Amino acid sequence: MTQVGGVQSRCLGVTLQLIIAAVLHQGFATVAPPTTAHTTAPPHKDPGRPEKINYFVNNTYGTCLMASMGIQLNVTFSSVSQNKTVHGVMNLKPNFTKSSGSCYATNATLNLTTDVDKSILTFVFSLNTTSSKYHLSEVSLSAAWPDMKEPVSAANRSLDYLRGTLGYSYMCREEQTLNVAPELSINIFQVQVQPFNVTGDQFGAAEECQLDEDDMLIPIIVGAALAGLVLIVLLAYLIGRKRSHAGYQTI
Repeated sequence: MTQVGGVQSRCLGVTLQLIIAAVLHQGFATVAPPTTAHTTAPPHKDPGRPEKINYFVNNTYGTCLMASMGIQLNVTFSSVSQNKTVHGVMNLKPNFTKSSGSCYATNATLNLTTDVDKSILTFVFSLNTTSSKYHLSEVSLSAAWPDMKEPVSAANRSLDYLRGTLGYSYMCREEQTLNVAPELSINIFQVQVQPFNVTGDQFGAAEECQLDEDDMLIPIIVGAALAGLVLIVLLAYLIGRKRSHAGYQTI
């Protein structure tokens, strides 16, 4: 029975290693927000998770771009009240955000304007007609919050986020961070977007992001590891019982 006990211990150790590795993988799969030097804590209370908003861009043929997501702006600026550089966080809210934009053969634009401070956030999607793939290629922000010494203007025209296939929507339930510029990053939540080939007012079949696929894979790995552990222990128990009965002779 000593050999059987050793087998059980080794199997248990290997299974626990698999479970720990799966949990660690889930932790590292989360996209971390960028770190910015010379900043302080947010000047206002953390606004929490932003509300999901539906956005539409229309042309003469109907809806040409659809997007649904919660958006959180992270902006570094010079504060009037604190007289130093601070890191501010603001959520886009449904009642104070208006959407507009334009659609062309190989690019589509979504403009989001806030009523309170007249901030303008722009997303530009580009389509590669050869590969029939699209992606978020450009993001810009113009903001003049009340506490800013001077307006903030940030842009990046060489991005490669939210990649999808023509005729399909891109979807990601997990939070993502779009690093735009040293003074700007954007957290997006529960995003689904389709910038090209929209039919009616419904998203096309969704292509899920890698983060969602990894998130679904972790429970499967852990469940399989636990099932394997139970099976190994059961087999070891049955083998042990068989050997113990074989040690006795019928007189």
